[in-house]
Amino acid sequence: MTTPELLRGHGLPRFEAIDASQVKLHIPELINELGEQLTELESILEKRLLEKTPLSWEEVMTPLHLLGERLRWSWGVVSHLNAVCNSAELREAHSAQQPDVVRFSNRAGQSRVIHKALKSLQLNPSHPLDSTQVRILEAELLSMCHRGVGLSGAAQESFNKASEQLASLSTQFSNHVLDATQSWSLLVTDAEQLKGIPERALQSLAAAAKDAGDHGEDGEEPTASDGPWRLGLDMPRYLPVLTHADDRGLREKIYRAQVSRASSGALDNTPLIEEILSLRGHQAAHLGYGSWADLSLASKMADSVDAVEQLLEELRAAAMPIAERELDELRDCASSHGSSDADHFAPWDVSYWAEKLRQQRFDLNQEALRPWFPLPQVLDGLFHLCERLFSIQIEAADGEAPVWHQDVRFFRVSDQDGQPLSAFYLDPFSRPASKRGGAWMDECLNRSRGPNGELTLPVAYLICNQTPPTGDTPSLMSFEEVETLFHEFGHGLQHMLTTVEHPQAAGINNVEWDAVELPSQFMENWCLDRQTLMGMALHWQTGEPLPEEDFQKLRNSRTFMQGCATLRQVHFALTDLRLHSSWSSELGESPDVFRRNIAKTTTVLPPIPEDQFLCAFGHIFAGGYSAGYYSYKWAEVLSADAFAAFEEVGLDQEEVVQATGERFRNTVLGLGGSKRPADIYKSFRGRTASTEALIRHSGLAAPSR
Repeated sequence: MTTPELLRGHGLPRFEAIDASQVKLHIPELINELGEQLTELESILEKRLLEKTPLSWEEVMTPLHLLGERLRWSWGVVSHLNAVCNSAELREAHSAQQPDVVRFSNRAGQSRVIHKALKSLQLNPSHPLDSTQVRILEAELLSMCHRGVGLSGAAQESFNKASEQLASLSTQFSNHVLDATQSWSLLVTDAEQLKGIPERALQSLAAAAKDAGDHGEDGEEPTASDGPWRLGLDMPRYLPVLTHADDRGLREKIYRAQVSRASSGALDNTPLIEEILSLRGHQAAHLGYGSWADLSLASKMADSVDAVEQLLEELRAAAMPIAERELDELRDCASSHGSSDADHFAPWDVSYWAEKLRQQRFDLNQEALRPWFPLPQVLDGLFHLCERLFSIQIEAADGEAPVWHQDVRFFRVSDQDGQPLSAFYLDPFSRPASKRGGAWMDECLNRSRGPNGELTLPVAYLICNQTPPTGDTPSLMSFEEVETLFHEFGHGLQHMLTTVEHPQAAGINNVEWDAVELPSQFMENWCLDRQTLMGMALHWQTGEPLPEEDFQKLRNSRTFMQGCATLRQVHFALTDLRLHSSWSSELGESPDVFRRNIAKTTTVLPPIPEDQFLCAFGHIFAGGYSAGYYSYKWAEVLSADAFAAFEEVGLDQEEVVQATGERFRNTVLGLGGSKRPADIYKSFRGRTASTEALIRHSGLAAPSR
């Protein structure tokens, strides 16, 4: 009998062979089978515990990992497809099976027998455990504590029910944001309304109109010059309008639609937010923590809520006066152009006048630079950098692996001697009708060694949402899209270049959440390295390199509007942290009002009444960042300091740069979750991280006297 594709549990998934009907049919089969195997494992371990003889790693951790890996492989494929090929049928199948997946995970995480076996293995193993195994065991025991192993009776029932509810609510939240983003669009037929928007963006808006079946009165298809054009809230269509449209009313309309997504009608996430926060608070209390933030930080690098507050306050205090000055400069810029915007400056004016000021101050038009960043050329530059720093080779392997969409590419990674190391998928383009917004890296396969010694090499999913190609024109990337690609590739490198043999700590596994952004943000720094940037910035039609003056403009604009950018991240992080440490329904104020109070000291333009940002804050309500959004800034301190190691030896000193890159690969990228992040970082840098480099890179340092 042939194993159904969804249950194969190893190798690269054949995505085309998996549909919603298979999810409904085979996930229940898998859960039943895993349940039986878990019962059998518990029975074996119970007998061994009664014998009171030392247990081995192979008796406890290996079968436990294999159980979890089978579920991760199958449910991981379902979750992946739900994010990149979303459909009503798949969404319904995912939602229907999710409660049983959560129940099984809870059962495994709450097994008293397994918990006793883990404690026995920790205290009295049959063979000495290496340092990685000790760390994995500590993390697993803490995880079981957080999954309610210490609860019983009604308390455990309540905890489990809440876990299922939270999983369901998070999925609903994400679906609502996706649906709200998709459901809003605006057909524009008057070219005057779109004045200022670049030609490339107009092509994209005209293509969206064509896809939606919009035709002029004469029945002709829409064109970039003649229209019609269909605006939307997905980033490739939203940002060009907000940044370039001269029509202030149009900017206001699309901004109000964006910030009010999923905040009304059938897609309203407002009640879900209160329910999620309340349930998380109850879960934390069940486990003996004062708040969800305390529970979250128990498994992170940061010591406490106070430690995170202190970091965020340092950044807030440094950024606030600079952000206020930046806002005044935008108003002055508007006035100098004779605009009345300066008198009633609003959030929909910020990006527009920031772009005008950027052009004025640096003579830098971000849109005009796109022709120098075609995706194929950027990939070549990224791969060359990785070969230079980490002594690896990256080669296209399209056609050698199943894919879920025709745009998806496949690559293989090997050592300089051709020894295979890993592989990755790249899904670069926005597909607002079926693909979740944002960018992320996820695990397809983890590095592991089977009982027979056979090695499984890691495979990563790298997902972006950049501007798709149109006609004969390739995807021409904004500099921000280039940075996003480098960022996600940094995550991918930690997954793909791991040397850890224990899968529970290989790659990003077992890496504390607030350290996991270190490799990704580190890679972003290289986007402005001369050798890297000038090596990949070649005009897609002429092959001419980016003019030196434009390179200097990009470099000089590095700290442009960084006060506002830093303050924005602090606002998000502080809102997340305090919602999960201080908010409760007993306060008598909604999460939205609570957030607006925080905004008084973390924003230079208060949120407008329609701004319901929390309703689309998927990172904390539908992702893994609850009480952890601060991680971006926490890890940015590490990443800036890590890049400074290369600056200090001289970025043009090839031999020393390569040696430093090799050290980064062997520590931060190679060791993954096998050691504490602070210890790994010290192995790379020779000391703990300093905030000096981040403050310098961001232009927030006080001028020297």
